[in-house]
Amino acid sequence: QVQLVESGGGLVQAGGSLRLSCAASGRTISTINIYHMGWFRQAPGKEREFLAAIDWSGASTYYADSVKGRFTISRDAAKNTVFLQMNNLKSEDTAVYYCAGGLYSSSSRRYLRVDYWGQGTQVTVSS
Repeated sequence: QVQLVESGGGLVQAGGSLRLSCAASGRTISTINIYHMGWFRQAPGKEREFLAAIDWSGASTYYADSVKGRFTISRDAAKNTVFLQMNNLKSEDTAVYYCAGGLYSSSSRRYLRVDYWGQGTQVTVSS
């Protein structure tokens, strides 16, 4: 009943920036059992990697070490939308980026469960 739709991916030069958006439809996030919205990415031949999460009620944010200082997660609760601002992009950031909704554990530094996934959006960083 809930659909997550990503947008904003594309081709960018190394050192450049992109902003990804993820809009939820079907239900308001605050009325369903989603505590954290977040972002993952997956490069060919690699496991899906956690990037960032945001507490929907308190807006606390959490980041993987690989993107701290470069990526910023934010939300627009009124529009049921989460964003990922990506700066200083590197070639190793090339991947399919996925929006996710579920329950994140700050102590375990991982999602305990992901209930909803977006379809993914390709980000390609050229050198």
